[in-house]
Amino acid sequence: MATKRALLSVSDKQGLVELGRGLVDLGWELIASGGTGRVLRQAGIAVRNVADLTGFPEALGGRVKTLHPVIHAGILAKATEADMRELDQRGIAPIDLVVVNLYPFENTVAREDVTIEEAIEEIDIGGVALLRAAAKNHRRVGVITCPADYPPVLAELQGTGSLSEETRRTLALKAFEHTASYDVAISRYLASQGYAPTEGLFPGLVILEARRLQVLRYGENPHQEAALYALGGTEGALGGRLLQGKPLSYNNILDLDSAWRIVASFDEPTVAILKHTNPCGLASGDSLVEAFPAALAGDPVSAFGSVISVNRVFDQAVASALGSLFVEAIVAPGFTPEAVSYLAQHKKNCRLVDMSEATGAPLPWEVRSVRCGLLLQEQDECRDDPTAWKVASRREPTEDERAALEFGWKVVSHVKSNAILLCGPKAVYGVGAGQMSRVDAVRLAIAKAGEKTQGSVMASDAFFPFPDGIEEAAAAGVTAVVQPGGSVRDEEVIAAADRLNLAMVFTGRRHFRH
Repeated sequence: MATKRALLSVSDKQGLVELGRGLVDLGWELIASGGTGRVLRQAGIAVRNVADLTGFPEALGGRVKTLHPVIHAGILAKATEADMRELDQRGIAPIDLVVVNLYPFENTVAREDVTIEEAIEEIDIGGVALLRAAAKNHRRVGVITCPADYPPVLAELQGTGSLSEETRRTLALKAFEHTASYDVAISRYLASQGYAPTEGLFPGLVILEARRLQVLRYGENPHQEAALYALGGTEGALGGRLLQGKPLSYNNILDLDSAWRIVASFDEPTVAILKHTNPCGLASGDSLVEAFPAALAGDPVSAFGSVISVNRVFDQAVASALGSLFVEAIVAPGFTPEAVSYLAQHKKNCRLVDMSEATGAPLPWEVRSVRCGLLLQEQDECRDDPTAWKVASRREPTEDERAALEFGWKVVSHVKSNAILLCGPKAVYGVGAGQMSRVDAVRLAIAKAGEKTQGSVMASDAFFPFPDGIEEAAAAGVTAVVQPGGSVRDEEVIAAADRLNLAMVFTGRRHFRH
């Protein structure tokens, strides 16, 4: 049998010695570049230098090692009589396995002190060429990019003497994914360094690399297929860790994302209860135990089957306060062992998502698909400055009203438009979300708030096009309103507020959430 040959050139030396020893034991000949060869020789493994094959020593400080016809012809030759005869005539040995992983470009550019010169030096050229050549010729050649694949590949070679077509195809796809990911990392970094024209936050070319984490049972509805993909180094949904419960569903993940965003807006201990990505209850307090009943009171009926988020560690006291409430999922910046044990016993089907060691970084934009394209926009984080707000009415809001208006404005920015919210200084009383007319949203919020409408304040994510919403609110007992302003009928709306003795504040900023 002809001798099999493996070319090894890796930056990550993990598992290298074990792989090399296993291949030699099977009678393979090893060919390696400088650093890889040194590691193998130090372990007592016979290996040839790349330069011994090419007759050309490494050049330009190691920049040129494997970029040579002897290497690439050995990899790219097909298993045909004509190709093998040509190799023989040229004195070139075929290469049957390529083991390469690339310079750690992403680790390099993650350093705060990295220079552009250092980053460019870490752009691998020869390794990418080797991987693409081997992956292209996968009908004959095996290619490995990840140390995790060393043991199964070695086991298959030990068992059958060769790699199956299925294995070679799988490995080839991984190689192309590896080089694609590498190119994305380089492109993203160079764009961040001003290599591409930008308009504001938006580069001329957006490259999003997403890795499939999980195939979901279904999407929004059972007839829709769905999957969860992660960006960058994210390992779980939202970057968090699922502690208990069934795998997260498509709708769970959407709800949890909205839930985590909203509690992250608050400094005080805060509990948010969400349904269909909208808060149906939210409250702040001195502790989560104090805040939870006030949040639940916002809409106890809609809270059935909800998602709950908190911005403090979830402890057993809060877990006990849930009582018999059916909760789909809870997301928190940590859970105490006692809370996990309690929930495992009393709410074993409730999914717990721990964000204490969340991986990955959020995108600077929101991304939505449209037919044949993507829409990108800056994330809408409600960090408006209340001191810049303008009192539009004759009556100034009281101190308590102003505190409630600031609280309500922060919450309403997370409600789907048209969005109306009634609240006090620390708790939501009623929400009107997703209505086609703003006055209907006002009526829905009033109905949800019930008796708590008396003395409450109202927040609206966008301006009132007519005075009717103001009139409905005042009739129900609302005393103050916060809204962006900007309607052609602002004067009519202000006049209605003055006639009804409402305090009205204009923020000058809209927070639509379609």
